[in-house]
Amino acid sequence: MTRTAVIAIGGNSLITDKEHQKVPDQYQACAETCRHVAPLFKDPDLRLVITHGNGPQVGFILRRSELASKELHMVPLDSCVADTQGAIGYHIQLALHNEFRRLGIGKAAATVVTQCVVDKDDVAFRKPNKPVGSFMPKELADHHRAVDGWDVVEDAGRGWRRVVASPVPMSILELDAVKSLLDAGFVVIAAGGGGIAVVEDAEGMLKGASAVIDKDLASSLLARQLGAELLVISTAVEKVCLRFGTPEQADIERMTLAEARQYVKEGHFKPGSMLPKIQAVIDFIEGGGREAIITDPAHLSLALAGKTGTHVVP
Repeated sequence: MTRTAVIAIGGNSLITDKEHQKVPDQYQACAETCRHVAPLFKDPDLRLVITHGNGPQVGFILRRSELASKELHMVPLDSCVADTQGAIGYHIQLALHNEFRRLGIGKAAATVVTQCVVDKDDVAFRKPNKPVGSFMPKELADHHRAVDGWDVVEDAGRGWRRVVASPVPMSILELDAVKSLLDAGFVVIAAGGGGIAVVEDAEGMLKGASAVIDKDLASSLLARQLGAELLVISTAVEKVCLRFGTPEQADIERMTLAEARQYVKEGHFKPGSMLPKIQAVIDFIEGGGREAIITDPAHLSLALAGKTGTHVVP
């Protein structure tokens, strides 16, 4: 039977380390991940949407904008996210095309520049806490606060950084386009970087927001709105662990929704690392999803076959 899956590609699939950040390096990292994704389509009944992170890439655009500010205009954050959706989507399309051709799979990929509606009254807009861009001296931070309206914070003695809101995603505007492409047989790349954050006024008019959306939460939302049976979160580890980094560390091969909630309550997962992924999985299962898997790119095929990874079920 046909099944729809959403695979969220983590940042480690796009930039492997600080020594390999150039665009050709990013493509090679993406191509390596696509080498693990493409064989999944030997299953003719699989319909797949790919999402991805974009944190470092947005940071690069902002840094370039800062360095060029005496010559050129600054790039708004919503445009930065849109730019990365196009560039990273292109890399995934290119890599998948080559892998499909190598494997003799008659598939093609298409990227949808995706907007994600957030609540203009979300508490995150009153308490921005997501660092973006580079470190700067206090004088420059004060200038951006006064002239550009930035929220800036001092970061542990290392300098000042801009912080932006990270609101909860509410709806995917291009959902019908994603569905149409899936129905036409395409692999769809969507909601890159969590989607471009937009807010809606009383008349339904949209405006880009200076915000970033968690990629995994947006992927979970997209999966729910598509009615997908499966959500896969690709990250840096083969399996989720309890008591991570301690002598009592233990892999989790399978957990129920109730167990996942309990592990969160007990504080097993760090806010900047595994916690948003577990929360995304919880939201997906609560919303009617049949199964969620967390694993690394190299183990995608084995995980979908039930042989590794962490599986979360109702």
